[in-house]
Amino acid sequence: MAKAWIKWSRWFVVAAAVGAALLFAFVAVLDPFGMRVHAGQEPRPIMDINQRFMYPQLVRSGRFDAAVIGTSTMRLLDPQVLSRGLDARFANLAMNAATPWEQTQMARLVREHVRAPKQLIWGIDMTWCEADATSEAKRVTPRPVPAWFTREVGWSDWPRLLNLTNLEIAGRLMAHRLGWSPERIRGDGYEVFTPPEASYDLARARWHIYEGRNGTVSDFAPLSPPVSVSPAESAGWRFPALSWLEESIAAFPKTTQVMLVLPPAHLATYPREGSAGWQRYARCKAEVVALARRHGATVVDYAHASPITTQDANYWDQLHFRLAVAARFGEELARIGKGGAPQDDGAAVVLR
Repeated sequence: MAKAWIKWSRWFVVAAAVGAALLFAFVAVLDPFGMRVHAGQEPRPIMDINQRFMYPQLVRSGRFDAAVIGTSTMRLLDPQVLSRGLDARFANLAMNAATPWEQTQMARLVREHVRAPKQLIWGIDMTWCEADATSEAKRVTPRPVPAWFTREVGWSDWPRLLNLTNLEIAGRLMAHRLGWSPERIRGDGYEVFTPPEASYDLARARWHIYEGRNGTVSDFAPLSPPVSVSPAESAGWRFPALSWLEESIAAFPKTTQVMLVLPPAHLATYPREGSAGWQRYARCKAEVVALARRHGATVVDYAHASPITTQDANYWDQLHFRLAVAARFGEELARIGKGGAPQDDGAAVVLR
């Protein structure tokens, strides 16, 4: 009985080892996250909805010489529109809920793997103005990017591939190769992640826009007079993540045209004009403009009251605008990037 048990155990171990080896080979051969991709190689079709894991291979492929970086407020910028307008090859590398630190890591990846980046369009959300934006707790989201994804991948990294997530994405990639499944995100990083326009419901959108305000429409009129902020309080305002931003921009070649964009979130997202919060945000924006000027970058500010940000019907929720706004957004940024003027409705303020 003991001999039979030992024999069975041995065969079990052998079978398990063979099974694990086959699964590892399946993942390694398909390479669903493009770990082997380098300049001159085609990136793998994007089959995972988590952009953090899929975008590094786009950068390493060498197919692109321009990039969009930011959060979901920048994801609806179509790289094809920007590429045509700015004579570059754009990839949209913006990621849902990307923290300032995660954005700087993506910028570093672009800087290290693109020989001569032509354009960089970087979305600067209000998260950059948070006093604790550089704290350890806010460096990553619950969906962190492994550090080895944003650097050169070596053989020592390969054993980490054998997990259920990689196996699932490899299976999706195999299904795509066989023609059974479309790619999840276009090969330049672009995806329409908002619901179909035909399903738009203004009442539901307003519920999302004003849900933090008990569903009541806000009074957006500026406070008069503005809230009095003491010199001591304003002297304590700090925006530590902006030092990361400046270091990242400064490290790019002088030939790279950098555009810092404050995207057009709904006005309900921002503090009320004249409030202490609004004054603090205005200070933060002024510091963004100052650092941009130090490095020859352009700032395009949509983060204020305008025909875009005050219209509920332009939004799905506080942050995410509809496709018509996205189309204007991309075309306008391309025009500004070529030295042109924005539309004359005041939605975009250009500061050079």
